[in-house]
Amino acid sequence: MKHNSTRERKEKPARLSVSLLERIQPDAAGIDCGQNSHFVAVPPDRDPQPVREFRTFTADLHRLADWLVQCGVKTVAMESTGVYWIALYEILEQRGLQVVLVNARDVHNVPGRKSDVKDCEWLRELHSVGLLRASFRPAAAIVPLRSFMRQRETLVEEAATRIQRMQKALTEMNLKLHTVLTDLTGQTGLRIVRSILAGERDPERLAAHRDYHCHASHAEIVAALTGNYRTEHLFALRQNFAAYEFLLKQIAECDGEIERLLTTLAAQQPPPSAPLPAARGKRASKHQPQFDIRGPLHRLTGGVDLSQIDSIGPQAALHLIGEIGTDMTRWPTEKHFTSWLALAPNNKVSGGRLLSSRTPPSANRAAVILRRCAMSLTKTSTALGAFYRRLAMRLGKPKAITATARKLAVLVYRALSGNLDYHDPGADAYHQLNRTRELKSLRKRAKLFGYDLLDRATGEVLVNPVF
Repeated sequence: MKHNSTRERKEKPARLSVSLLERIQPDAAGIDCGQNSHFVAVPPDRDPQPVREFRTFTADLHRLADWLVQCGVKTVAMESTGVYWIALYEILEQRGLQVVLVNARDVHNVPGRKSDVKDCEWLRELHSVGLLRASFRPAAAIVPLRSFMRQRETLVEEAATRIQRMQKALTEMNLKLHTVLTDLTGQTGLRIVRSILAGERDPERLAAHRDYHCHASHAEIVAALTGNYRTEHLFALRQNFAAYEFLLKQIAECDGEIERLLTTLAAQQPPPSAPLPAARGKRASKHQPQFDIRGPLHRLTGGVDLSQIDSIGPQAALHLIGEIGTDMTRWPTEKHFTSWLALAPNNKVSGGRLLSSRTPPSANRAAVILRRCAMSLTKTSTALGAFYRRLAMRLGKPKAITATARKLAVLVYRALSGNLDYHDPGADAYHQLNRTRELKSLRKRAKLFGYDLLDRATGEVLVNPVF
């Protein structure tokens, strides 16, 4: 009797799963994404082998998509595992399937022993009964803009690291440039560093590169440039300076790609009816992209200029659009939007008692941008600045930054929804509004205790309003 060298594994008959909940999405599938393979589960009545394993090569991903279409699957749920899901997500999206990207924290409690097969079956089960929430992903046209903006941010962070290492090398040679120059990468700083790397050591000649805008005097720069030049520190300075210049070149290339994409996206939209407002009087940062942002962005958003909101500049507005897109209907209300940003209190109530209202931790990039904008309002004479200072005095700066970022998020939501044309009322108007609100509260409390409020200046009794 002949035996094959490799035994064929008998396929177990599909076990029909029983659910106590109504399947509102019977054409649902679940995918457990991994580095080397993806495990896919379809409804048991669609295929004799409802759970299959596919490798992560491109040809296998297309076979996976073909199998899902063959099984009549219309919607797919998958975990956002690292970056392994991105290629599969894009292929399934191109095939016309609805892909629901799920936070792994929402589905980690798999009943029974954990395995890749059980994970994909559990995802399909939860998705079929409508118990999964989709993570936000911008429209397909905005995704490239988001990628370019994130790449640019990474390059800027790396450039900042190289600047710090240049400063360290200079300090190790006792060249105190950071004490006399505000910015090492300014006109004066770059000229001096290039001259040092070219072999110049004379402090007088190095100080001759001083720009007339520099606040430090010639004598102060000469004293700061008298140092102890050592070979190992000069080598570190040279390498970090070369890396910094290379990163500047890459940032410029990234800006070119962003400009081309932004122009293309704006050209696909009809011209807005409202003209572009005048720019607010704010000096542009040198790290800002060196092309016109406001014009194409104004057309892309349908006539909305987010840079009119205090503390939000053109670059921050572009970064926000790259993260959240222009379609605010993805969030039913502004409360849903601020909750997604993790800028709203996370109230936990049990037995009618509030257990906690702490803002949940989050790495949401849009929230980081809004917090950064809120921090720039600390000393401004705007209504938002007055709001921040009032809360900072009462609750502390961290909570005030979060509350101000939430208020900025509400303004962004209303502006992109077409329900707001922002104009700053000013700090005085905000103080007057807050005074009226507090006076109304005092009247209400006095009425509860059977007292009246007396105006000490006029001697008149402030009439309690009807509540």
